[in-house]
Parts: sequence; C-alpha cells; structure tokens
Amino acid sequence: MKVGLYTLGCKVNTYESEYVLNELKKNGFTINKFDDINDIYIINTCTVTNTSDSKSKKMIRHARKLNKDACIVALGCFIEYNKDKIKDLMPEIDIIIGNKDKKNIVNIINDYLKKKDRIIDLYDDFDKEFEDMFIDSFNTRTRAFVKIQDGCENFCSYCVIPRVRGKCRSKKKEEVLKEINSLVKNGYKEIILTGIHTGNYGVDLGITFADLLKEIVKIEGLERLRISSIEITEITDEVLDIIKDNKVIVNHFHIPIQSGSDKVLKLMNRKYDTNKFIEIINKIREAVPDVSITTDIITGHPGENDEEFENTLKTINEIQFSKLHVFPYSPRDNTPSSKLPQIPDYVKKNQTDILLELSKKLEIKYMKKFISKDTDVLIEVTKDGYSYGHTTNYLAVKVIGTFKSSTMLRVKLINVEYPYIYGEIIKDDEDENQDQFQME
Repeated sequence: MKVGLYTLGCKVNTYESEYVLNELKKNGFTINKFDDINDIYIINTCTVTNTSDSKSKKMIRHARKLNKDACIVALGCFIEYNKDKIKDLMPEIDIIIGNKDKKNIVNIINDYLKKKDRIIDLYDDFDKEFEDMFIDSFNTRTRAFVKIQDGCENFCSYCVIPRVRGKCRSKKKEEVLKEINSLVKNGYKEIILTGIHTGNYGVDLGITFADLLKEIVKIEGLERLRISSIEITEITDEVLDIIKDNKVIVNHFHIPIQSGSDKVLKLMNRKYDTNKFIEIINKIREAVPDVSITTDIITGHPGENDEEFENTLKTINEIQFSKLHVFPYSPRDNTPSSKLPQIPDYVKKNQTDILLELSKKLEIKYMKKFISKDTDVLIEVTKDGYSYGHTTNYLAVKVIGTFKSSTMLRVKLINVEYPYIYGEIIKDDEDENQDQFQME
C-alpha cells in the first residue's frame, strides 16, 4: 500500500516521523510523496501556536481531498491538545493517535485496514515511560537526529507543551550510544541530539546531560555533534568544560531567550533574567571563540509595552546573536498568558518585521567575520551546478560543483551572497575532494 507522510513542527517530530516511515517500509508499505494519490496519509501534527493548529487541520483536510477513500492518520501534539473534542472536530481522521503508541503505528494501521473501524488511541496518562525508538538510517537527510528525551516541566506561562508532551523522561544512556554508533557506522558524519527539553536529559535516570555528552564524544568516527536546542540554565560549568575540550561538539548553540526584558521574562515564567543569560553567554564565548549563538524570540507577549520591546532590542544588540527565530505571541487556551490583556495583532506584526530585519543584519555581520577563512563544509544537497551545506558554526555555504551528500569539503569562504556564503574548494585538498565529485 502507498503511504504519504507530512510532518509539522519540531525536530522531535522529524525524528518520530522518520521512525514511522522506517517501520512502514520494513513492513512492505511503499513510501510516496504526500501530494501523490496514496492509500494512507499520515500527518504528524504540531500545536505550539495557533498557526500550527491551523496548518495541522489544513493538511488533514488536504489529505482527504487528495483521496476520499484513503485512510487518514493524524498523530502528535495537535491531537493531544484537542483530545477531548478531536473525534468531532476532525471527522476526516480515521486513526487518531496522541503522543503515545507512535511506535505501534504498523499494528494500528493494519488493524484499521482489517476492520475499517475508526481507531482512537488516546490516554489520560500517557507519559510514564519514554517511548523508545531506534533509527539506523534516514531517508532524505545527511545529518541524523537522535531523540534522547521527551516532555517538559518548565511550565512557561504561554506554552501548552507540558500538557501535550508530558513529564520529562529520557532514553537510557546505553540506548543513545548504541543508536549513535549505528548511525555513524552507516556513514552519518553529524549527529543532532534532540528532545522537547534536551538539556534536562537524565533527570529521571539520576544522571545529567553532561554525563551523556562525555560518552558520546568518545564514539569513534563521529565528526560532529550538534545540540538542537538548550536552555541557558542547563549550560553548566561541567557542560562548558566538555564543549571546550572536545572538537566533536560544533561551535553553534541554539539558546532560546524569548524576551530581552526582565519584566516580560518574569511574566513568561522563564527561569533566568537578562543578566544571568548574558553572563552564561560570555562564558560560552570564552570557551568557544567565534561561536554562533542563535535564539528564539516571542514578540507581543502580554505585558510587553514599547519600553519592554526596546529593552529586547537592546539586549539582542548587546548579545549579538548570529540569527533570530521570531514568533509573534500566540494565545493558547487555559495558559496564564492567555488570561492577560492581549496586544493587538498589528503591533505584533510590526515588532516581528523589526526583529526579522535585525536578524538579517546580525546574520550578515556574523557571516562577514569568516570571509577569507578556511573551514569544513558538510554537503547536504545539490542544485543547478552548486552544492550546499553547513559549517560547524552553521553557516550556510554554497560551492561550485556537484558533490555527493555527506561529503566533507575543505573550502575558503569568499563572499556573502545572503543567505549563503560562497566558498571555493582549497587547492591543496583538490585531489581528495575530486574523489567525491559526481558529474551531472
């Protein structure tokens, strides 16, 4: 049977979708593009914002339009958030799965195909144990994700993720190491550790994130280890020592600040103020010169007036992030922030535009620091005679020539062609690189 899968949201969703695809392939299903005419459509949903909800509903309805007789499977956070009303809210769905039992996707689909009765697979208590998954290859990626953790207990005042992902729970350290070893042996040069609250890994196992990092960096053949996102409060001195002493860990960290105003951070129930954030950022930069630090910003949170927004701009400019991921505040039902006086959408849009323009300036400024420098680029895709990839500090680079994905090229960075830096292959490595060259 033909299956199309569409993923919304975070890197954890990406990992879980990859697991689902692998399990279906192993059991004889044919994986197609989502927009093809398929027998089964799977939508891995997201609910982090109202926009995410809208996109999730849109893709579910789109699947039904593609084939009115298909089996529609919807799973994940949007389902979990709406589980009390989902069966009536989305009559298009044939199989409803929350954030438990994704591992059993094959059995659930086969059960539906036999009986043709709607399946609703939801639990009141779904977060007692980590739902372990194992992936040894990815269908379309040159970098491999490894999900090490699920759940969040930060309870930020704007967020529903603790409700839909549950308590913090972690993959056993031995299983993490086994999975990474397998991926490295299968040719993956870069591993990305991901989770809902990645840096809180091990809280349920009696170990720390640093304990896990110490073991991962010893894995033979691993060239790059990237952390998808980490909270500033989880970058301990022990973690910093590991980062400083191991070249395997890339010099790029995504650290959400959410606001540069102490007043707004308190309203958000974040666990730091701007002084603490800046203090730890300075420690990171002492340990890793030229590090790239990207961040998330929520603009238009209730309580953010013009003065607070200016404080955010001031903090961003002081820290000099290399990129901003900007999200206009989206009220979520039954969260503390949703009960406060709301900021008009036009204000949020204006603030978003200002922040996006600032982000572009910061990106270009950071990129220009590396002009005329030599670096390694992991090639990911090729198009129109160019190959594209990323450096260890996550600069997007393009070079002339068509190279195999997962090739590591040594290049000199020449000039900024935003959003890329153009790179030239270093002559001394020409023979080595030529072995990786593919003629179109």
